[in-house]
Amino acid sequence: MTIAYRQAVLKSGLRAALSPLIAVAAALTVGALLMLLAGASPIAAYSALFRQALTTYFGFADTLTKTTPLLLASLGVLVALRAGQFNLGAEGQIYMGGLGSLLVGLAFSDLPMVIHLPLALLGGFAFGAAWGAIAGYLKVARGLNEVLTTLLLNYIAQYLISYLVNGPLKAANAPSPFSELVAPSAYLPTILGKTQAHAGIFLGIALSTLLTLAFAITAWGYRVDAVGQNPVAARYAGISVNRTILQVIALSGGLAGLAGSSEVLGLKRRLFENFSPGYGFDALAIALLSRGNPAVVILTSFFFGMLRSGANVMQRSASVPVSIIYAIQGLTVLFVAISLALEQQVQSPKPDS
Repeated sequence: MTIAYRQAVLKSGLRAALSPLIAVAAALTVGALLMLLAGASPIAAYSALFRQALTTYFGFADTLTKTTPLLLASLGVLVALRAGQFNLGAEGQIYMGGLGSLLVGLAFSDLPMVIHLPLALLGGFAFGAAWGAIAGYLKVARGLNEVLTTLLLNYIAQYLISYLVNGPLKAANAPSPFSELVAPSAYLPTILGKTQAHAGIFLGIALSTLLTLAFAITAWGYRVDAVGQNPVAARYAGISVNRTILQVIALSGGLAGLAGSSEVLGLKRRLFENFSPGYGFDALAIALLSRGNPAVVILTSFFFGMLRSGANVMQRSASVPVSIIYAIQGLTVLFVAISLALEQQVQSPKPDS
């Protein structure tokens, strides 16, 4: 790995760390203007939001609970983006990951936790990776655009889970569509007493650290970045572009699948119909906001988790519509997109006059 490449990675990391802060500040400012137009007090609204999400015991626990699937799914989308692939199928991969962990969690109930829990997580990763690999295969073998295939696979996954929890996997005498509880040996441990915050957050942080190191110092990270920046040059350098794309999209699906695992094994302990409230789509926004940096994903996921946690309290305390929270999320991505466009315009060579 050359010194110049490492310096470029460091400089890119610094830009990625600064850009989200500016985007968030700008989005919060515009959000305050929207609140004023709606006749609400931005100070009261933001005070309620941050107080609930950060300073109260149960509010902070709820923030961690919502951050966990966002972090895991965002890491999956980010890995694909590093290779120039847009994975819009994280939502479906979350559902398939939840299914994989459920099946393993229901089986092997006589195993100890140290074996059963990793197996259940591995099952979620495998199901998500397999679902992502479908789109990867269609991309490299048939030339189908991954944006279209991953998006359409979302609906197939959601309807498949709906069928299963209304039929073969539905719990006995269940009043609504959900499965039996997974075995206690497959539970993700609770980390804050009397709350739903679980150890999945540590899994997300560990994977973020691992991916940061992988992209910075390994040949695999170099190959992924090379394919993402210039696949023609990467192929000329001897890198198998198709194999790299297939690997990356499968890995992307596996990481998103772990988000589903965290919901099934850590939060709900069973599989529900429509158990993901759009985490996969938020993951795309978070990955774009993080500028391809796995370490920054931790902060941006926490920010989105905080917004989700404090939204209802903000609505009750300051009469602010929850839709403004979604507007703030969209505005953060919009401002990052603007910064990227301006950056590319500055870096692009100017034509001779």
